[in-house]
Amino acid sequence: MSGHSKWHNIRLRKGKQDSERGKLFTRLAREVIVAAKDGGGSPETNARLRLAIEKAREASMPMDNIKRAIDRGTGAVQGISYEEVTYEGYAPGGVAVMVSAMTDNKNRTVAEIRNAFNRGGGALGEAGCVGWMFEQRGVIFAPRDGVEEEALMMTALDAGAEDVVTDDESFEVLTDPSDLHTVADALKAAGFNLSSTEVTMAPKNTVQIEGKQADQVLRLMDALEELDDVQQVYANFEMPEGAFEAVGAE
Repeated sequence: MSGHSKWHNIRLRKGKQDSERGKLFTRLAREVIVAAKDGGGSPETNARLRLAIEKAREASMPMDNIKRAIDRGTGAVQGISYEEVTYEGYAPGGVAVMVSAMTDNKNRTVAEIRNAFNRGGGALGEAGCVGWMFEQRGVIFAPRDGVEEEALMMTALDAGAEDVVTDDESFEVLTDPSDLHTVADALKAAGFNLSSTEVTMAPKNTVQIEGKQADQVLRLMDALEELDDVQQVYANFEMPEGAFEAVGAE
């Protein structure tokens, strides 16, 4: 499992903290707003909106909040208009980083992201500097506890998944983005519990780091994800297990 995927799992465990700070609902609402703005307010015809609603409901966001976010996206209700932007740069050790943000003030957002890169020993780059190192993939995470690996793998592959990767804690089911919902629905119908379903930017190749650089990279990832305007952070690193646990436990 890639370093970014392992970090993803650590962030899931820290999600309760985000919720307590009020950041999780804000990020989920922004995703619903932008998804509805781009593809309309019906989850039946707007796959991105369907996924955004599912993630909001998984986080126990009230349906009234979700509906208001949809109405804001479609223009039925007035509110702040968010713009989707992507920033690219490098972390210590030559690790490529992509930052997805939603903002109502790009000047503020880029300044905050640049500052986080600088403090973390990295550098914000020009558009396109690392984007070619990633590809869009559908990713489904399922807890490993009590699950028969072969049964999950066969269900996922029969439904159109491209691959299933495992570690000690979870299964990572990889799909083409267009097949994400089909595979997720098949797994749910077969009785498998899913901890997360998302479209992500997966690295084509990874960079191995350890020691001080590993610590710096994880702290930079954390700093970027703590910014209010940041939705997701993607990176192409691999590192020893202990480095994840040390920072993830904080």
